[in-house]
Amino acid sequence: MADRADISALMQDVGKRAKAAAALLAFAPAAAKATALNAAAEAVWARRGEIIAANARDLDFGREKGLTAAMMDRLALDEGRIKGIVDGLRAVAGFADPVGRVMAEWDRPSGLHIKRVRTPLGVIGVIYESRPNVTADAGALALKAGNAVILRGGSESFHSSQAIHACLVEGLRAAGLPEDAIQLVPTRDRAAVTALLQMVEYVDVIVPRGGKGLVGLVQREARVPVFAHLEGIVHVFVDKAADPEKTRRVVLNAKTRRPGICGAAECLLIHQDAAALGQSVIDDLMAAGVTVHAGPGLTGSVAATEDDWGREYLDMDIAAKIVVDVDDAIAHINRYSSHHTEAILTEDDAAAARFFERIDSAILMRNASTQFADGGEFGMGAEIGIATGKLHARGPVGAEQLTSFKYIVTGDGTVRP
Repeated sequence: MADRADISALMQDVGKRAKAAAALLAFAPAAAKATALNAAAEAVWARRGEIIAANARDLDFGREKGLTAAMMDRLALDEGRIKGIVDGLRAVAGFADPVGRVMAEWDRPSGLHIKRVRTPLGVIGVIYESRPNVTADAGALALKAGNAVILRGGSESFHSSQAIHACLVEGLRAAGLPEDAIQLVPTRDRAAVTALLQMVEYVDVIVPRGGKGLVGLVQREARVPVFAHLEGIVHVFVDKAADPEKTRRVVLNAKTRRPGICGAAECLLIHQDAAALGQSVIDDLMAAGVTVHAGPGLTGSVAATEDDWGREYLDMDIAAKIVVDVDDAIAHINRYSSHHTEAILTEDDAAAARFFERIDSAILMRNASTQFADGGEFGMGAEIGIATGKLHARGPVGAEQLTSFKYIVTGDGTVRP
């Protein structure tokens, strides 16, 4: 464990350098940022062997810590996932630059012309857990929006994140942008997190990306403003008008494709008039290796308890419950949801409209797998996380959501009477 004074000095230096870099990035040409991201993508692909070797060290560390299979899956990188990182970097590079974009403009009777234009936030601190791809996603999106970023990855992904970060720095260097624009905290020491959360003179916003424990810690200790990214307690409601084939396909994908991500389904609600369909879906899930915590009237792997409602498993588990109707499903979701993502499976337009109108989660879906709750799938190239709060940003946070705005007011010798 490093001396806390040393950690504080280290983080102060990181903050100072990030603030200086942010001042330059605020007016960096769009072409330079795109060049940096494309060069970083090339470096990631060229160094994929090094990244996979670094990831192997992290996987060994994760096994020693006793991580679950789903958490190990979140941590693991292979050539296919590295190709996904490369594609994400290139996609963000190709997007229109949000900085300087006119959001609205109007004239006033006084003779003033007013424009509201997008500006960078400044310095963003991103604290995340075991997914090493967040290093690339967060670095790319922050840069695209003209922000400097301080990345503090989880201890499990320490070596993978370092290898990916080196590629991002190579991209910055190739574009002639300040290398301090994307910094990775070079220690596993938790004191670095505490220091980052207190750095109000250097950091403009903190984005936590991880489980309830991490987000709770950040919200308790941060003096810097926080974009809340709570856990994904994701519900799927099978309505009485659900199509059986769509339902079985979508629910299986929503739970099993990658059970360790925040968009994975964690609770299955079944209309009482669709109980037979719901039971067949449960049978499919159990056949796929899912432990189903079943409520009354359903046959699952184990009986559900009160603790199963509102629980994020991040594993091959799901809770299942029969509800009376769409309103009963809505009431359950509003009680237990983390306001991340909810889905309804139905062919009834009125039921879908009622579901969408009365549930206040960041993402609502109809007849689609909740695994699509992802900025890349929304066309953002990547995401820094899914914001579940209501202030500033909500849902997938891409480059545009990492901007603020300012007003440009033009007159012609105009004075106020």
